[in-house]
Amino acid sequence: MTEKACTMLNDELSNYHFGETHPFGPKRYWAFKEEFKRRGLHNDAYIDSSRSATIDELKLFHTPEYIQKVIELSASGHGYLDGGDTPAPQGIYEAACTVVGNTLNAIDKIMAGECNHVFSPIAGLHHATRKSAAGFCVFNDCGIAIEYLRDHYQVQRIAYIDIDAHHGDGVFYAFEDDADICIIDFHQNGNTLYPGTGFADETGTGNAVGTKLNIPLLPGCTDELATKLWQSVEPFLLKSKPEFILLQCGADSLKDDPITQLSLSSGFHAYVTKRLCLIANEYSSGRLLAMGGGGYNLDNIKIAWNDVIDALDE
Repeated sequence: MTEKACTMLNDELSNYHFGETHPFGPKRYWAFKEEFKRRGLHNDAYIDSSRSATIDELKLFHTPEYIQKVIELSASGHGYLDGGDTPAPQGIYEAACTVVGNTLNAIDKIMAGECNHVFSPIAGLHHATRKSAAGFCVFNDCGIAIEYLRDHYQVQRIAYIDIDAHHGDGVFYAFEDDADICIIDFHQNGNTLYPGTGFADETGTGNAVGTKLNIPLLPGCTDELATKLWQSVEPFLLKSKPEFILLQCGADSLKDDPITQLSLSSGFHAYVTKRLCLIANEYSSGRLLAMGGGGYNLDNIKIAWNDVIDALDE
């Protein structure tokens, strides 16, 4: 097995944003990259990715009608792609295709054996549904990644772990009835934060009941409690024997994020990453892709995402 961690860099990822005053602004990528270089991580393995997703790849998850809507609104530069959270600035279609392309390129590198543990910074857009944008997410690269693994590589058992402050509803409900997709989602309680979903009694539907695990956290939750709750996660995850692991490691679950109320530290992100590396090495031929996800405090982004990279490389 290749013992190699890689980071997917692509300066075009900085084009995925909704303006200087929007929480999902243009500085997120550059803040991450500045710290990445400061730590000397750029001396390790990284890949300068410039791939853009094709329409056929987008169609693996999204409806043709929705894709066409994004193309048209992106060209005009006016309006919203959803009910009001996700604007349609000019060029957002191309920027969103870069995000998806970067995620799929990471999968290709993993499946080709060039890397085993990979991090992609502007990724993990987990709110978009098959037919709509949502919560700053134009295309759901997580959902596309799952469908791409199945379509291109015949990978069936996939684990999706999400530690972003917001419930990954776009992924959860798209695969709610799919028993081969194990979902574990730590997030701030839906009674206190968007999107208002992801309660503990939601465990899957139909034949997939018992294959999903929602772990709602109360505002102010710290590493101590989250790490304790993680102890019950590993036996649940191991039962699924995943062939590939996806981690959405949003930095908005850290303390002092401007739009969330959890009090985790990057230590929890590093801990989860290390544990998933061990599981991936045992069950998944080392195949682990970590995606940056949310985060609207630039200092938290710098620390959390680069601590994840450090953990991937151990």
